[in-house]
Formats: sequence, C-alpha cells, structure tokens
Amino acid sequence: MHAVEFTQAEKFTTTELDLFVGKDYLVTFHRTPLKSVQGAVDRVGKSTGLITRGPDRLAHTILDLLVDNYQPVMAELAGELEDIEASVLAKESSSKAFMAEILKVRGDFSQLRAIAGPQREVIERLARGENKLIRSVMLPYYRDLRDNLARLDATAGGYHERLMMAFDIFLNKAAFEANEGIKFLTAITAVTLPVVMVGGWYGMNFDHMPELRSPHGYLLASSFTLVSTALMVIYLKKKKWF
Repeated sequence: MHAVEFTQAEKFTTTELDLFVGKDYLVTFHRTPLKSVQGAVDRVGKSTGLITRGPDRLAHTILDLLVDNYQPVMAELAGELEDIEASVLAKESSSKAFMAEILKVRGDFSQLRAIAGPQREVIERLARGENKLIRSVMLPYYRDLRDNLARLDATAGGYHERLMMAFDIFLNKAAFEANEGIKFLTAITAVTLPVVMVGGWYGMNFDHMPELRSPHGYLLASSFTLVSTALMVIYLKKKKWF
C-alpha cells in the first residue's frame, strides 16, 4: 500500500507500506514514519484488546487509518484545483509560473490515480476472502475499505477531468491572445499600406511625373494618402480589429 501526504514545502509525496500478516503476528515495513502506523500504535497503547482480536483486525486498522489520511491530501488538491479554475481566465494566468502550477497539480493527480487503482485491487482480493488469514468476520470491514478506495479513485478521476478542462481553457486562451496579436499587427500593416504605396510610387525624385500634371500634384498625393488611411482605419474599426 501507499501512504500520501503533503510536506512542509507543499510537495505531494508517497510512502510505500508493506504488511506481512501471519497467524499471530503483523509486521509493517516503511522507510519513513507514517501517521497511520503511529495512530494504530497509539490505539493499541490505549486498548490492548485490539491485539487480541487478531492480526487481520490490526491490519485493517492500519489500512483504514491510511485511507483516512488521504482526505487532507484530497482537500489540498481540491483547493489547488479551485484556485486554478478561478484564475485560469485572469490576466496573470498567461504567466509561465501559472503553467508550471497546472503541470504540477496535473502530476499530483496522475500520481494519486496511479496508486489508488492498484491498491483498490489489493483490498478487493482481501475483501473476497482469497487469503485464509483474513477471517470471514472481517470481510465486511475490508469491503468497506474497498468502497472507500473506490470513491477516492472516482473523486480523483473527477478532479483530474476538471483540471484537464481548465488546461484546455488555458491553451485556448493562449491561442486567442496570440491570434489577437497577429490581428493587431495585420491591422497596422493594412493602415500603413496606402502610405507605403503612395510614398513608394510618388516619392521618387523625378522632374516629370506624367500622372501628376497638375501643379498641385503633391497636395493631391498627400490628400489621397490621408483619406485612404482614414478609410482603412474606419473599416478596421467596424470589423473590430482595433
């Protein structure tokens, strides 16, 4: 089995817990202290009758506490998910830090689902009575433990889908902002087109321009440039490109 928790640095961590159940003993192995094991030890210290009820009962107590300790982690991940959903449309959501936060929470949910599913299968085997060391009187308790893991897995799956929806919105927003930038640059190009065209054609230092025989040719070219530019601006504003 795997215990989960958040460290002081708000990092999602998992710790493997191995249990060896015998006829009259229970051995646990874990590389770091676990709240579930310590909680079971405290219960045994307060009520020695828990030991006399059998190793399978004591094993269930440890596993039950282990699954219960998933709830604070789920609450923490749910809070992070709500923060992401609330700010995904905010202005600061386009920052690299926000992108890193989405990927971090996505990794946490993926890791949680990766360990919740196999654990449910392990408990399912115990709940079916495949192991003779699990007495029939304890099977309903293990079934309840299996159901809790199933609900936890389903909740994690729902959270993961919500996160993916928020991620899709974030990507669509980023694409929309990029398109708006391209649209603005295109509008600038369109506005300056008359100036570039007229200036390029009539801005040459020729002594004789057949197209502008009038002595007011410079004024005509300038007026045409201003009018065409103004009309282009009005057209683009109607198209809501500005």
